[in-house]
Amino acid sequence: MVQVIIKAFDILELIAKSNGQSVSLTEVAKKLGMSQPTAANIINTMVSRGYVEHIGKKKGYKLGPSSYKLTNEVAYEKELVEVSKKIMEDLTLKLNETSLLGVLRNQKRLTLHVANSTHDIQVQVKSERSVYETASGRLLLAYLKENEIVQFVQQNGLPDATLWPGASTNEGLNAALSRIKEEAIAATFLPEKHVKGFAVPISKNNKVIAALSIFLPAYRCNETKQLQVIQLLKEASSEIEERLKEV
Repeated sequence: MVQVIIKAFDILELIAKSNGQSVSLTEVAKKLGMSQPTAANIINTMVSRGYVEHIGKKKGYKLGPSSYKLTNEVAYEKELVEVSKKIMEDLTLKLNETSLLGVLRNQKRLTLHVANSTHDIQVQVKSERSVYETASGRLLLAYLKENEIVQFVQQNGLPDATLWPGASTNEGLNAALSRIKEEAIAATFLPEKHVKGFAVPISKNNKVIAALSIFLPAYRCNETKQLQVIQLLKEASSEIEERLKEV
C-alpha cells in the first residue's frame, strides 16, 4: 500500500469527523502520529485540489467543495460558497457573531460555510444538525414543496413539543412553516442550550437554494441586537442573491 495515500485519507477522515469545527495542523499531526512537515505537505496538496479548505493560519482546515462533490447528493454549490464568503465575513464583522451558510442534505441541515466571531464564548458549529432544532433547517423545510414536507415528516416524525413549541402536530407544523415562508425568516430559541438562531432564505432563479443564519448565546441577544441581526441578515442575503445573478 502507498503510505502517503493512506495518510491523506486519514487526514480527510479526521477533518470530516470534526462536526464542522476546524482542525489545526498541530491537531492533525498529533492525532495521526505524523510529523507536521509531512502533514503540511499532504494537506497543501488536498487544499490545491479543493478537498480541504484552509480557513486561516490559526483556525486550521475544514472540508472543501471537492469533498462534498463525492457524496453524489445535490450538486455542491461551489459558486454559492465563493460568492457568500466575503459577504458572510462582513456580516460577522458587523455583528461579531457567527454566521452560517446551510442547505438540506440527507434529511439534515448541512453546513457549507461558517464565518466565526471573535468571542471567547461561541455556539458550537456542527457540520450536520437536525432540521427541527436549527433556524436554517426550519426555514429550508418551509420552502420545500408540500409533498416533500409530507415525505420529510413521514421519515423523521414530528418535532418534540419541547424543541419546537406549537409544531408537534401536523396542523401545528404546517402553520409554523407557513409563517416562516410568509415572513421569510425563521427563529429558534433552545432554552436548554441558551442559544438563539435566526435564518433567512437565499434564492436563485426564484428558488430557495440555501439559508443564511446567525446564531448566538441568548444572553448576547437583547431586543435591539435581535432587530439588528435580522436587518443585517436580510441585507446580506440580498447581496448574495445579486452576486449570484452574475455567475
